Amino acid sequence: MARNDLGEFLAARRASISPDDAGIRWSGVRRVAGLRREEVSMLAGVSADYYARLEQGREQNPSASVLNALSRTLDLAPDAREHLYRLAGIAPAPAPSPVVESVDPSLLRLMDAWPDTPAFVLNRRLDILALNPLARALYSAFENRQNLARMVFADPAGAAFFEDWDRSAHASVANIRLALGYDAHDSATLALVEELQSSSRRFAELWTKNDARGKSHEAKAFIHPDVGHLTLEFNAFDVRGATGQQLIVYRAEPGSSSDDALKLLATIVATRQKCRERGEMTLDVTPGGSQGCDGASLS
Repeated sequence: MARNDLGEFLAARRASISPDDAGIRWSGVRRVAGLRREEVSMLAGVSADYYARLEQGREQNPSASVLNALSRTLDLAPDAREHLYRLAGIAPAPAPSPVVESVDPSLLRLMDAWPDTPAFVLNRRLDILALNPLARALYSAFENRQNLARMVFADPAGAAFFEDWDRSAHASVANIRLALGYDAHDSATLALVEELQSSSRRFAELWTKNDARGKSHEAKAFIHPDVGHLTLEFNAFDVRGATGQQLIVYRAEPGSSSDDALKLLATIVATRQKCRERGEMTLDVTPGGSQGCDGASLS
């Protein structure tokens, strides 16, 4: 059966808009979630038959003006609007290219030169391609740190680490949906979706919502096993010359308790590195406790 990504996306977005949000007066019992097809067509200024054919996959080539009208009607955020255009084959997008699994050595050196700043590199499907020492320590609760979506949905540590787990879950799913908008046939991304749909009921539920968006700039809240609560702001930078890669950099508000906790985590990282260089064991560290080597050999 032919895929109908455009129609499924439109139907899911239509179901997420209430009549009240759209300014439609209604009464009685409504049999559909969100807007009716006829209401979307009226608000967008297209015929009801044409819009029905779009959702059913019988019309695959809407014009830019139709997509603009639907974007306004369905209140699409910028990422979702671009996703809609790509599904319709209109948005300018680079031809799909193989995922670059390696990170430029000069970028790795730059990241390692930030001992007080967690930094890591992601690709579109949320594979973690590189982490600096403080980012590795930040995610130390996870057995496998190769993919953020797996960390959220498949690792038991995720529920305790992400303070607002459901927000992290929504964001992860929407990021992966956006990745498929760039390359709908990427085998690794499709395999990841199939894996998580099979292993996580919540992932499967969220996948049906068809949300598509990139990373927001909202602060992230974590519960770290060594230093406790952390609220971190972050910036995401596209990596020039490596399509689809992003450099993620976290920071705490100066003078805040999260700043103190991040500094403690950086101290733990530095102490453990020093102990390894000396060939000695590291003392256990707890928030507010002391750090150091116990003099015992690692060999």
